[in-house]
Amino acid sequence: MTNEHPKFQNFPLDSRIQAAIAEMGYVTPTPIQVQAIPVVLAGRDVMGAAQTGTGKTAGYGLPSLQRILPKANPSMSPARHPVRVLILAPTRELADQVNENLVRYAAKTPLRVGVVYGGVDIKPQSEMLRKGVEVLTATPGRLLDHVEGRSVNLSQVEIVILDEADRMLDMGFLPDISRILNLLPAKRQNLMFSATFSPEIKKLAGNFLSSPVLIEVARENSTAETVQQVVYQVHDSEKTDVLIDMLKTGGPDNGPMKQVLVFVNAKITCRRLAGTLQRVGIKADAIHGDKSQDERTAALQAFKDGTCEVLVATDVAARGLDIAELPTVINFDVPFSAEDYVHRIGRTGRAGAKGLAVMFATGGDSRLVEAIEKLTRQKFNMQPLSPMSREERRARRGRSESESQDRRRTQWRDEDRQGRRPIDVPNAPKSVYDPIFDAPYEESEAPQTAPVEAVQRAADDRSGQRQKKKPRVSVLLGGFGRR
Repeated sequence: MTNEHPKFQNFPLDSRIQAAIAEMGYVTPTPIQVQAIPVVLAGRDVMGAAQTGTGKTAGYGLPSLQRILPKANPSMSPARHPVRVLILAPTRELADQVNENLVRYAAKTPLRVGVVYGGVDIKPQSEMLRKGVEVLTATPGRLLDHVEGRSVNLSQVEIVILDEADRMLDMGFLPDISRILNLLPAKRQNLMFSATFSPEIKKLAGNFLSSPVLIEVARENSTAETVQQVVYQVHDSEKTDVLIDMLKTGGPDNGPMKQVLVFVNAKITCRRLAGTLQRVGIKADAIHGDKSQDERTAALQAFKDGTCEVLVATDVAARGLDIAELPTVINFDVPFSAEDYVHRIGRTGRAGAKGLAVMFATGGDSRLVEAIEKLTRQKFNMQPLSPMSREERRARRGRSESESQDRRRTQWRDEDRQGRRPIDVPNAPKSVYDPIFDAPYEESEAPQTAPVEAVQRAADDRSGQRQKKKPRVSVLLGGFGRR
């Protein structure tokens, strides 16, 4: 393409694919798409490096569909729909996202598109595969499950794509990937795309790709220029308070922030932090590896539609979470891997949009921060930050939390005087009313005092029992009683 300002309509793509992407609003391709699409169409192997969110899926998906489209068949026979394009992804979220895009790209063609991943019932996936699917996106482990169950045949794969290949190596998928590649035809087109390329990835590429074309649309391991990066020096014991202050007052006009993705390093931190945010009135949810696929999908959907304002996540969501114009990413924990920092903040500032990436660094995080600086070739200007004082909160929000509680207490007293129960007051603090100590004393209608004779008789009975009771010595005598 020699156009100074290339358009999707200038690519030699089938009219049905062009119509589908036009409905999706695709007009101007991103740099990775400009470079990758012609090379993939030419049948060359590709090693593509691009920042997360720059459009890699369309960069390899559109030309792959174009290459197999001449073999598309409207027949209902499963034999007419073998797997011809195989995309391997590291996480369920990424696999699902890739599949959603491919379904839309191929919507006007006879091509069948499907996805398989773990964490859900395998039977519906097996039925889908047995009916035939030409374009299959899969996580490595679940794909091997289907291979062992003989619900999929990979002998006719023409194009294999490794998406986020470095992440798959980090997650220990190399043995599974090797097994899958050995099941594929020797003659095929190989594509590898990722935001970062470590030495291990380059070694894999040397064994996996044949004379690949290297496509780099940005400096290796760099972060998007559209993302503003801020690092705060925070004491470890104050991180949660600082986060709450930021979420409640860091939005427009000192109001709450909306659609914030918060990354942590551990699942237990993820659960606890989400619960803490909920208790202070922030609409938050958590997503981590221990949640079922249905729970993770529901949390992501609530975050996308705004029902959930803050999503706390482990690195399970660092790849594959595609949200249009996600404004803010907060690294509550500094990631252990510098490459993960690139992928975490890649959730914002996507496709040219502006984004904000905040990171909290404690005194023990200096080596991790230095590793990120070295990888991304930048120097952070770390700023000290502490929780706001009560006076600062009053200035930022117009009132303090104590003032809000005072108003609720006043409301409770006013309504209690009218004979209403305290529980009827919405959001009344539990500390305001105690049913044991605050309830008025009421004398019972019938006295419950027992007669004097009954009391004396009970005392005599207890005294007699104490006198009859003899000490047990069987234990002292080795288990034998006296004779």
